[in-house]
Amino acid sequence: MKTTIFGASLLSVSLLFSAATLAQPTPDYAQLIEQAHQKYKGNHEGKVADYIPALATYSPNNFAITIATVDGKIYQVGDVKKAFPMESLSKVFTMALAMEQRGPQEVLDKLGANATGLPFNSGLAVELTRGAPENPLVNAGAMSTVSLIEAKDKTDRWNKILNNLNAWADASLTVNEPVFKSEMETNQHNQALAMLMASYNSFYGDTREAVEIYTRQCSVDITVEQLAKMGAVLANKGKSPFNGKQLLNERYVPQVLAEMAIAGLYDGSGKWLYSVGIPAKSGVGGGMVAVVPGQYAIAVYSPPLDAAGNSVRAQQTIEYVAHATQANLFLAH
Repeated sequence: MKTTIFGASLLSVSLLFSAATLAQPTPDYAQLIEQAHQKYKGNHEGKVADYIPALATYSPNNFAITIATVDGKIYQVGDVKKAFPMESLSKVFTMALAMEQRGPQEVLDKLGANATGLPFNSGLAVELTRGAPENPLVNAGAMSTVSLIEAKDKTDRWNKILNNLNAWADASLTVNEPVFKSEMETNQHNQALAMLMASYNSFYGDTREAVEIYTRQCSVDITVEQLAKMGAVLANKGKSPFNGKQLLNERYVPQVLAEMAIAGLYDGSGKWLYSVGIPAKSGVGGGMVAVVPGQYAIAVYSPPLDAAGNSVRAQQTIEYVAHATQANLFLAH
């Protein structure tokens, strides 16, 4: 079957994400992830993140895959019981909370929806735009997102963020305190980014408080099963297939997925969308989640990262499964 890849505006991408797909035979997810695990477990490319000292202690051999479907089924293989810090994965769900509280227009106006084309922690990206909101998935935008969460005080803000993560994961998540301590001791660059954003009036609260809460949310531990369940909420129109809760207004799901498509893999996001065609988000702890609307979410954990900060095995695995299930959102179904 011959297919044609075509360009589309980001608005068209958003509309594609919300389009219903025709019923197709259910893929053999268990077999697919077993095949992917066997195919890529011997790949030792990439490097475990060490700029946060606590992350350097995780084994490069850790490798786990979970698929969570919109009808509540779980398929998994590998080191599925091993927890890891969410890191940038947490940005998606705090952004979703901000969107649920304030609506997509305010998120667009105050947090943006443009790729920077620069690394996720770039200060140059802030300077080049004079602080104009770029997107909530780079560090500067993610800390601004934390400051935008409606709350009475610091404790209330953290509780709302953590309770939101718990509801999406269908679990009681906890902060990895050694990782949090390690990150707080080495987050001077993020502190500078927050101050820089504030200098351009693109920060919406106390910078020190927001940086600390942001660092804490990044230090929350998660498993691939919990991460896949979180992705399944987005695949299922904002409703958890596991606890039945409507966690995000169905109308806002396309905007969250659009942000993931724009900047979910940092400065590798464009190549990912071009090659694989599904929204995804990675974290430097080695986790990655991708969403196929109306079908499933897939989460992978493997610590070795490429130069952009994305898990090597996770990208390979998700691409393998996405191609096998014809998940590319730009394909005609």
